[in-house]
Amino acid sequence: MKLAVVGGGSTYTPELVDGFARLRDTLPVTELVLIDPAADRLEPVGALARRILARQDHPARVTTTSDLTAGVAGADAVLLQLRVGGQAARLRDETWPLECGCVGQETTGAGGLAKALRTVPVVLDIAERVRRAAPDAWIIDFTNPVGIVTRALLNAGHRAVGLCNVAIGLQRKFAALLGLPPAEVHLDHVGLNHLTWELGVRRGGPDGADLLPELLAAHGDTVASELRLPRAVLDRLGAVPSYYLRYFYSHDEVVRELGTKPSRAAEVAAMERELLGLYADPALDEKPALLAKRGGAFYSEAAVDLAAALLGDGGPAVQVVNTYNDGTLPFLPDDAVVEVQARVRGTGGSRPVPLPVPRLDPLFAGLVSHVTAYEDLALDAALRGGRERVFKALLAHPLVGQFDLAEALTDRLLAHNKEHLPWA
Repeated sequence: MKLAVVGGGSTYTPELVDGFARLRDTLPVTELVLIDPAADRLEPVGALARRILARQDHPARVTTTSDLTAGVAGADAVLLQLRVGGQAARLRDETWPLECGCVGQETTGAGGLAKALRTVPVVLDIAERVRRAAPDAWIIDFTNPVGIVTRALLNAGHRAVGLCNVAIGLQRKFAALLGLPPAEVHLDHVGLNHLTWELGVRRGGPDGADLLPELLAAHGDTVASELRLPRAVLDRLGAVPSYYLRYFYSHDEVVRELGTKPSRAAEVAAMERELLGLYADPALDEKPALLAKRGGAFYSEAAVDLAAALLGDGGPAVQVVNTYNDGTLPFLPDDAVVEVQARVRGTGGSRPVPLPVPRLDPLFAGLVSHVTAYEDLALDAALRGGRERVFKALLAHPLVGQFDLAEALTDRLLAHNKEHLPWA
């Protein structure tokens, strides 16, 4: 089994490789190709990947290359984990929206739109090259904004699935709080990428007893603290929102907070420099503890489970993914991309099939509809460019929504992204 990772020089990659090593019975990888144009990152990451596999007696061969076509040729699955513009672009995304009193964040709001505009054309170009070199390969997208990028891939006819680590992170947290094995915890996870709620926490599977009331009664303070939301929010919603909902439910508080501390991008950039220094140590043969602070918790487990389900020939496998709505949320178009539990294996080689979900209360459905409309406009702007399309996407976003504000944000977005947007 050959896997290729586009963006293989990412500091995330050792987390992924560690998962391949530990979960070899789930996903028997024989060849791993790390692809990245940045040799200064790719070589130390690739060397550490070999040492991690060797330490755990894993037989897979690891190669590194900057040649995308050669790297993906014959691959069974291609993982996309790239960041167009690097941490420098992320830093801008997190700062210029604050000048207008809007949240600065890399996937949500105006900064998230900037990331989508930079990213979608690059990902589509990569996917076309994958289609020519490995026409049967699955594309697993971990590149943000996952919902918009996955929709672009699916609309272009690619065998693609979007993946995020929010659901698996909450599942593992809830399992620990409830004293259950993770496999015994099934989430009623419903919404869009980075805009989801856990409507139920079920024991054993989708038809199991709902433990959410018990979880909130016994551990609501702990869960709320980790989400950085008041406990009352969880109690009144009767659900557990993704931590990204804080940008919506506490927007003004977050803006004030972001204006008083270093950006997350600056923190991550410093962390990446330290991690790359650690990776260059030939004595290091395991992922360092510092990597846990980088983010992406349980990314490796989610990626291994998804790749194994897509490529395996066993019975049905269920996992939270980003895929076409296909009637799952009846108030959205079928070709909207939702993030829900889906049957991944046993679909006849087609894309994952979403499981039925609980009815979404208007309190949640209204915001989902609003953000879906924004994502429609964001994808149109990413594909066709033009200042007016950018403006309309920002005007439609629930965190913007004012004419003068959308105008000012459009000007700043284009000014900060000229090098990545040839039409700007």
